[in-house]
Amino acid sequence: MPEGATPTTTAGRSGRDLPTAVAVGAGLLVVVGLALFVWPPAFVGLAVLAVGGALWELSQAFVRRDVHLPLAPLWVGAAGILVSAYVAGTEAMFVSFVLTVLGALVWRALDGYGPRGLRDAAAATFATAYLPLMAGFAMLMLAQPEGTWRVLLFILLPVASDTGGFFAGVRFGKHPLAPAISPKKSWEGLAGSFLLASLVGVVGMVLLDAPWWWGLVLGLATPITGTFGDLAESLLKRDLGLKDMGTLLPGHGGILDRLDSLLLTAPFAYLMLSAALGG
Repeated sequence: MPEGATPTTTAGRSGRDLPTAVAVGAGLLVVVGLALFVWPPAFVGLAVLAVGGALWELSQAFVRRDVHLPLAPLWVGAAGILVSAYVAGTEAMFVSFVLTVLGALVWRALDGYGPRGLRDAAAATFATAYLPLMAGFAMLMLAQPEGTWRVLLFILLPVASDTGGFFAGVRFGKHPLAPAISPKKSWEGLAGSFLLASLVGVVGMVLLDAPWWWGLVLGLATPITGTFGDLAESLLKRDLGLKDMGTLLPGHGGILDRLDSLLLTAPFAYLMLSAALGG
């Protein structure tokens, strides 16, 4: 997302090992691309693994505040939400979501009631809505006509937003966007996000034989949803006293640190691509 600190080197401004981050990011795109175009169900499996890992990271972070997620039912439910979204559509996805929440509540209730149980149950409901339910919209896209291309465009839009925001923020960033939450993000970086995401959106929609202006709409919406997703996770990490949610992805942090902008973008991308391309 948009960065805007002022040290003299790119790595210093971003606070990341830039070469490692670029290499890991490129590797992830290759893996995702292969899963999408070689055998789309493999992408569903990849999403299940990613969401499962993110749930584990979130559970480890919540322990710092003595909140304990019931991981077993959440892992099973996450797989059910994603697979049912791909195989059976929107209604099945939401039914799986409700069943997952109920399963987590029952699982936690078996360990006792009271304020701690209520807090853990609320956290489980939040985790289910935040991770597998939002990711489920990508599975809905995948199941639509030209689904692999829709999902690829959905992924490339936040990547373009992040990339445009990073370089514009590093080069021109002077005015903080949300200094109390994420001081490195700048308004100049956000402008770079809009610019590159709009370009990718327009090119993507033209290649999909859709009106170009839908690409502009996507390009303008993605930095907004992505920035909200990133700021929401930054606020959560700040409250938990964390810099990153994990260390599984060198140069990026944890899995959730890479999914934050994608998660909130997914439902909007699904709706807009359905409107533009049908579904």
